[in-house]
Amino acid sequence: MDMAVIELSRLQFALTALYHFLFVPLTLGLSFMLVIMESIYVMTGRPIWRTVTRFWSKLFGINFVLGVATGLTMEFEFGTNWSYFSHYVGDIFGAPLAIEGLMAFFLEATFVGLMFFGWDKLSKRQHLFTTFMVALGSNLSALWILVANGWMQHPVGSRFNPDTMRMEVTDFMAVLFNPVAQAKFVHTVSAGYVTASVFILGVSSWYLLKGKWVAVAKRSFTVAAAFGLASSLSVVVLGDESGYALTDNQKMKLASLEAMWHTEPAPAGIAIFGIPSLEGRDTRYEIKIPYVLGLISTRSLTGQVEGITELVAKAQGRIENGIQAYDAVEKLKANPTDMVAREQFERHKLDLGYAMLLKRYVADPRKATPDQVVQAAWSTVPNVPVMFWVFRVMAGLGFFFIGFFVLAFYFSTVRRFDARWFLRAAVWIIPLPWLAAEFGWVLAEIGRQPWAIEGVLPTFLGASSLTVGQLWTTIIGFTLLYGALAVIEVRLMLATIRKGPLEHGDEPSDAAASGQGYAPLPAE
Repeated sequence: MDMAVIELSRLQFALTALYHFLFVPLTLGLSFMLVIMESIYVMTGRPIWRTVTRFWSKLFGINFVLGVATGLTMEFEFGTNWSYFSHYVGDIFGAPLAIEGLMAFFLEATFVGLMFFGWDKLSKRQHLFTTFMVALGSNLSALWILVANGWMQHPVGSRFNPDTMRMEVTDFMAVLFNPVAQAKFVHTVSAGYVTASVFILGVSSWYLLKGKWVAVAKRSFTVAAAFGLASSLSVVVLGDESGYALTDNQKMKLASLEAMWHTEPAPAGIAIFGIPSLEGRDTRYEIKIPYVLGLISTRSLTGQVEGITELVAKAQGRIENGIQAYDAVEKLKANPTDMVAREQFERHKLDLGYAMLLKRYVADPRKATPDQVVQAAWSTVPNVPVMFWVFRVMAGLGFFFIGFFVLAFYFSTVRRFDARWFLRAAVWIIPLPWLAAEFGWVLAEIGRQPWAIEGVLPTFLGASSLTVGQLWTTIIGFTLLYGALAVIEVRLMLATIRKGPLEHGDEPSDAAASGQGYAPLPAE
């Protein structure tokens, strides 16, 4: 396989995935914040909370539509750009995607329509129920996507069948309750809640700075501050849980994001600064905090975090075992009744994927030289400098948001909505949670390389037989299309924000009924 085709296929999928994920976190967070706001309206009966809910639901709707549209493209890419991947693991990978599709199109789509058009046709409690179902459906959709992705990171509940030459499900419950998938789900949705909280807080702060829609802005600010504080704390706690999951299931990813080239005496320290080098296979100018990594990743003072060099040595042993599994598979293809070959396969089947790494260097892994085995073993190390710095930016932003929401919660509690320095800062940091979320996905996916399915299928074997020209055409096409959609999204969001909570169809009596003056000032 031409490596240019592989890298361009990866680039195309990365571009579409990262673009799609611009919409997902805001959808996840806004959906549940709408539930909170509408619940307050139902409990208090104050019309201003109806206005608050309807305003943010408009922004939710714009974001939701584009999120669904860009997500569909990604699902088709598995068939167009990653056809062997789809053939090899489709029996397992396709199931959660199919469930997610049903969830999105039947549950979410139905209740989204009722949520937007049912305000005057449903009772308060009935409408609140539809809003809750939209939030539930959105978050369950994320669950099924992350079950699929979690299986790619940690392929449990499945086995390779030498008779069909494909991976097959052996325990769907193990796939569903995969510890990596569960850790990714709770961490990802919490990050979405932080994104929505920052967004609402930033827009509300802009209103407060301009002196517009003050009553709506103050209430939105208060909800976002409380929800954001809880969410930012949970992101850090659940991120710690994700690190613990890596210790057992993705040791190379953990070692790489810490640039830990050699196993250290337990408990290992965590590096807060360093300059990793792939050529020298070391980390210069390293500054470490003792014990912290060991405590996070093993929950003990005695647990050991293995280094990259030691993990590469283990990978080399697995490649050598995998060659035996590959040899057995070739014999079974020629004679399915060969019991000696079948017994040989059963002994080494868990390492078959490691033998497939050799196909990048030699057509038949059984003919690989010792140097090629070593080369394949080192190919299991992802891009350490990228992993190291992406993780630190993401983690740093996570702790920053905790401090930010502590201040926001304090100001909302003491009813101080006039701290202009904080309001300006809240507007400027609106993009930061998206940066953290995108970096999280970069960390997850680069950290899995060279695997499409960890330990099972190398990425370079999963791609379709496309040409470089075809891939560049689609990359340019997607870039232009998605660029246009991005402009439309931003313009619609900004226009809705500038227009404010009230429209021609809204009842002006809401303002009077609430007892709060929230009519807009003249446009500047």
